[in-house]
Amino acid sequence: MRPVPAARVGHKVRIEQFGTPVGKGASVDDLLRSLPDLLAGRDLNAAIDRVADAARAKEPVLFLFGAHVVKCGLAPVLVPLIRRGIFSALATNGAAAIHDYEIARFGSTSENVPENLPRGIFGMAEETAEGLNGAAREGAEEGIGFGEALGRAIVRAKAPHREQSIFAAAHESGVPITVHVALGTDIVHMHPSADGAAIGKATMLDFLSFVASVEKLTDRSVVLHAGSAVILPEVFLKAVAMLQSAGAAPGRFLAVNLDMNRGYRPTENVLRRPSGEGIQLTGHHEILLPLLAAGILSRL
Repeated sequence: MRPVPAARVGHKVRIEQFGTPVGKGASVDDLLRSLPDLLAGRDLNAAIDRVADAARAKEPVLFLFGAHVVKCGLAPVLVPLIRRGIFSALATNGAAAIHDYEIARFGSTSENVPENLPRGIFGMAEETAEGLNGAAREGAEEGIGFGEALGRAIVRAKAPHREQSIFAAAHESGVPITVHVALGTDIVHMHPSADGAAIGKATMLDFLSFVASVEKLTDRSVVLHAGSAVILPEVFLKAVAMLQSAGAAPGRFLAVNLDMNRGYRPTENVLRRPSGEGIQLTGHHEILLPLLAAGILSRL
């Protein structure tokens, strides 16, 4: 054993990096800057800065989100970002589209599955199926895709709670929103109104639209991913692969994953394989996303 002076050993953590107390009346930015400049505290502020920088420079920022983001009440947090033009495009799955439609139309969503399944009524809401499957048909027939057709339908119907709809906000703001459906996974696929060919065509149109959005990513862009364990990470990877094959690879963007679990596909297919840099923020959406959104708006 050979003891040496502490100065020679060196340390990775310094008191200059410590968090600071937040006083009464502190702003959102004060709170965020009070976090330790270490680990997730540093990463959260870095993600906020990169999105704000990209937004100011009008560089693309993609937001990929799963159904849990909608059903845990985050539309009011995300809609202002959409209307401010922070996101250049949004992508989601069929379940999120269902939740968004039900919130816009009924002001409520998310069934009690253990209660409804044995009663034979789980997923059997007629209005939901007609709305989603109708949007898929229109999106296919008119060549506009699923997401655009659904947002338009919510707005045209003057759904009573459309101000809480991510799809309506995207439609009204001219921001592309795409729905990536796996046939058989959504409750609306059980209904007679479901047309597999129309759903397939509408979601394929959305995939091609999404590829076009990914192609625009630059070295200053950010891809935010929240709450999709399989579908969106796989769709994102295939979009990048198509572009690589065509000689139109996107830039070395920053990818940020926000979720309560560090899933394999979000980690590999969003953060590591296609991106230039990745940040993993682990926690509940209903806490992380409001912090992220408030921080972005505070720094614009």
